[in-house]
Amino acid sequence: MPARLLFAALSGIFFACAPPRLIPGRAADSQLITQEEIEASQSPTAFEVIQKLRANFLSYRGETSFNKNNSQPYPNVYVDGQQYGPLSSLRNIPAYQVATIRLYRSWEATTKFGSGNMGGVIAITTRQ
Repeated sequence: MPARLLFAALSGIFFACAPPRLIPGRAADSQLITQEEIEASQSPTAFEVIQKLRANFLSYRGETSFNKNNSQPYPNVYVDGQQYGPLSSLRNIPAYQVATIRLYRSWEATTKFGSGNMGGVIAITTRQ
């Protein structure tokens, strides 16, 4: 009888400590907003989609240079690989045209898009 009790207790501990199960084939990516999420948000612009789903994309990143004139504490916006503008330009992009929105942190943004993106990059991929 004590062996059964011990087995039941260990089984309970094992299942309680197991990581959550994800949908097969889909890994959670906190840096990506998918087309399904965009549609479900029912937001009119890319800015409002981000504000609703991943507000941390819009957050202040801190000073990126000792020279405040050259500091870029907010991410730049790129659309289909081309520089588009500052964060406020997201208000000009209709959500229905957006396929994905991805945040690249400063080191990733510098590697992918070049220097001048120390605040990171919000990359928009449009529907083709």
